[in-house]
Amino acid sequence: MESIKYFETIKCDDFEVFNLEYHNKRVANTIGLNINLQEYIYPISDELLRCKVIYDESGIIDVLYYPYKKREIKNFKIIFEDEIDYSKKYLDRENLDKLFEKRGSCDEVIIVKNGIVTDTSIANIAIFYENLWITSTNCLLNGTTKARLIEEKRLIQKDITLEMLKKSSRIALMNAMIGFDEIEDYSFKV
Repeated sequence: MESIKYFETIKCDDFEVFNLEYHNKRVANTIGLNINLQEYIYPISDELLRCKVIYDESGIIDVLYYPYKKREIKNFKIIFEDEIDYSKKYLDRENLDKLFEKRGSCDEVIIVKNGIVTDTSIANIAIFYENLWITSTNCLLNGTTKARLIEEKRLIQKDITLEMLKKSSRIALMNAMIGFDEIEDYSFKV
């Protein structure tokens, strides 16, 4: 039987590797092994790279590098899906990809599970609501950037309802590659 594979997406820029402490913690929480990813990551150029570390319960399988260009995201399709589970960063993203395909003419999806706003297909989400940056307690995946910003007390966790999302004055996406990316001039479709 083939093992379940996981991956980490790690930002590399000008030969610097970002936020490894948080990626190491997530690997340890996923497979129960303390692996120092720094021993496996050697950026291949000084350009902005997306490093993809693939692993399973026995350790590191592969390390790949891709030039990175940020996607422009301005409009969102709200998708209701109560059954999805992406609690670990599985290499098999088929369920997320199927939800992303439902976006129609929108740039990205926002996934609502059991009435609570969770994440997009590629990032955790935060809203600026009642003068606070809030991120969902019930996210699909605990992202490394989200974990860092919560630890730094720049975000608080709370269930985000669809009404809160619609009433928020600003939103931001966050992941390892884009950091905390506040989006201006955005729209939603249900």
